[in-house]
This record gives sequence, structure tokens and C-alpha cells, in this order.
Amino acid sequence: MSMNRREFLEGSSKVLSASLLAGGAAGVAAAGAAADVPKPGKKYRLIATEEAFSIPEQADEFRQVANFLHTNPDLDMWRGFFSPDAGAPPILRRLLDLEGERIQIMDQAGVDMHLLSLTSPGVQMFQTDAATSIAATANDRLAEVIKKHPTRFTGLGTFAPQDPKRAAKEIDRAMNQLKLNGMIVNSHTNSEYLDDTKFWPIFEALVASNAALYIHPRNMPDPCSFMTHAAVNLAGAMWGFQMETGLHAMRMIVAGVFDQFPTLKVVLGHMGEALPYWLYRIDYMYNSYTRRNGKLKKKPSQYVKDNILITTSGMNTHAVLKYCHEVLGPDNIMFAIDYPYQETFEAAAFMNSAPLPEADVEKIAHGNAEKIFHIAAK
Repeated sequence: MSMNRREFLEGSSKVLSASLLAGGAAGVAAAGAAADVPKPGKKYRLIATEEAFSIPEQADEFRQVANFLHTNPDLDMWRGFFSPDAGAPPILRRLLDLEGERIQIMDQAGVDMHLLSLTSPGVQMFQTDAATSIAATANDRLAEVIKKHPTRFTGLGTFAPQDPKRAAKEIDRAMNQLKLNGMIVNSHTNSEYLDDTKFWPIFEALVASNAALYIHPRNMPDPCSFMTHAAVNLAGAMWGFQMETGLHAMRMIVAGVFDQFPTLKVVLGHMGEALPYWLYRIDYMYNSYTRRNGKLKKKPSQYVKDNILITTSGMNTHAVLKYCHEVLGPDNIMFAIDYPYQETFEAAAFMNSAPLPEADVEKIAHGNAEKIFHIAAK
């Protein structure tokens, strides 16, 4: 049976209140503080650019969908939330909370701003009408909380790719009426990718609104059995996410999306979903396979450098940061945490202690986000 919004909100509020009363500020710090975080250096302005939230309507829709999509790995997290033995899952509590524990953790870790986005897989597993409605509701709520906390929150709007024309209208509304800062999509929709020309009204709307598109991972549409039947779901965040989302970006490149929409900006998390490490081989093999065919206007690697930015979400390692800095340059990287799925204190310390020139760290910590997502500089 579907839970109405009031029942869900009341239940979530009780769970959140009980947790905060039980743990207090010390509980928040203990949940976030890690013993082996890097020693911070200079305190930079930190704008975190892949920070998830949810709304009761989304969670309730997933509760219903999980009842009949029993084996879909995209629902594993949500099934865990709704299990009778789950109690009060801290991730769900933190997804639904925008003004209590989240801001406490931000303050304690020295994170200045979250760029909020509706948690994966967004609305892309729902029926079209429900997806369109929940996307609009989420965007309205996002605009409300940004208006209430303009120095702490900005946001990426969501849309339902199931209906590209309606999605284009929601992009226009989110950017030009609600004044959100960009848009997000959770990779494939019903096993279809945005390189299909039927989705190109979405790109037209993004370009018209000067909106960057963050492509967030999800499980592959048809995971191989060796990935889904292992003791750990390798089709998910451990391995499959970066394969799936990197593939999405490559499909867009070779399909000529960036030739058709040369000003389009796409953002990939997790240090570029592996693309920065493959640029030489991508160019070499693309040239080998297309000698007799029509070619793109540029090398594939050049689209990565010209049209794609990456974030540090979930990759708090200076070795990888230095590599991406060398390969892509400081203008193409942005700080992110991946809250509440990864650890805030570790990510903040990682960024503040980055072994790069100070001017470049300023760009990565906040400057590039201010530029690409239209965020006012402090």
C-alpha cells in the first residue's frame, strides 16, 4: 500500500529526531570523522558538487517499484531501506534531511556549500507521468531550500528522459524560472542512452539555458552474470558504475553529440569515470577503426578536454588528483564529496591538503564550480 506524503514525512521526522537526540553533535562528528584522514593545509572555500538528497515522494515511489522489480540491482539500496530489519537507515535519514544533520556535518568539516541533486537513479525507473511529476516536485523543493539557505545550497535540477519533449520543458523551467544551477541525469533510461537522436531535444534545452549536465552513474542495464552473482555486486559502485557512465560519455562523443552541440558541458564524477586514464588508447583505436569512415571533427580525447569536466567525488586520493591535473588541467576538475554515501571529513581534508599550486586548488575547490554552475563567487 502506498504511503501518503504526510505519513512518510512524519515517520522520517521521527527517525531523524530520534537519531539526533541519541547521538547529538558528538554522534554527527563520530559518524563523519575518520582516523586516517589527511592533515588539512590551507582552508579553501569548498563547494561540493555531487551531494545527494531525496524527497518522500521519490522514496515512496521506490518502495512501490521495489515490490515488483525484485532483481534489479538499482533497487538494492532502496530494498535495504525498506527492509523490516533496517531500523532507521542513516543514509536514508541523511538523504531526506536538508537542514539539520547535513548542515551540522558541513559546518564541522568546513564545507561551505552543497550542490544538491536528487539521488540515483532519480526518476528514471518510474512510469513517465509519475517520473515527470516527481521531477517537478523535487525541483520545486530544491528551489525552496536554496532560497532558504542561499549561502549553503545550490542545486541541479532533475528531469524525466522518458519523454524528451517534456524533459526539455522541465529543463527550461528549472533553469529559467526556478533559477537552478544545472541539471543531472542518472545515465541510461530504460537501457537507452542520450546519444540516441530522440533525446536531442534535451541537449537543445540544455544549450539554450546554458546548463551543464551532470551524468551520474547507475548499474549497467544488463549486467553480466559474473558481475551480479559475486559476493559483492561488482556491477555497482565498486566497478560497474564507472564502466557504465564512462561508456555513456564515449557513446555521446562518437555519436557526434559534441559536434552537434559544441558548447554543451557534461560533468562526470569519480575523477572522470576512468576516461582520463584511457585517452591515448581511445584516440589510437578510434583512428584505427575509422580510417575508411567519416570522422569526428576532433580527436575523441579533445572532446573530453573541451566539453567534459570531472569531479573528485568518492576519489580522495592525491595521486589520482595529480594525474588528472596533469592530463586535463586545473580548469576541468571540481571538488565533490558524494554525500551521504562517502565521508565528508576525509573529502574536505583531502581537498584542503591537495599537493598542487594554490591557484589551481582554488579553481578545483570552488572556482570551476562557480563558473560552470553559475554560483556567485564569495
